[in-house]
Amino acid sequence: MKDIFIVEDDALIAMLLEDMLADLGYRVCASAPDLERALATARDTEFDAAILDVSLAGQSSLPVAKLLDERGKPYLYATGYGTAPDGSSPSTLPVLQKPFQLSELEQAMKQLTEA
Repeated sequence: MKDIFIVEDDALIAMLLEDMLADLGYRVCASAPDLERALATARDTEFDAAILDVSLAGQSSLPVAKLLDERGKPYLYATGYGTAPDGSSPSTLPVLQKPFQLSELEQAMKQLTEA
């Protein structure tokens, strides 16, 4: 699992996440800053796993998560809200709390690959 899709509406966080993933040996193959582009990318792009911001400019990323579930793509949430959005499935998804350190991202990615 090397190619990662990032859904993040804050450009600085997206760049930081991309750098951190590169340090861990992953490659960001796609990113989307809003729900519309995230849905299109999740539907039409090949990747191994995704990292989803819970809130995209006030819109829930849950529709993207549902699409990833349908495609059988693993993902985790990165959020400052503390938990995955209601309706998320499965409930055992890793949740990365913002702000996070490289070691926390590394642990969350390990959980994701073991799920």
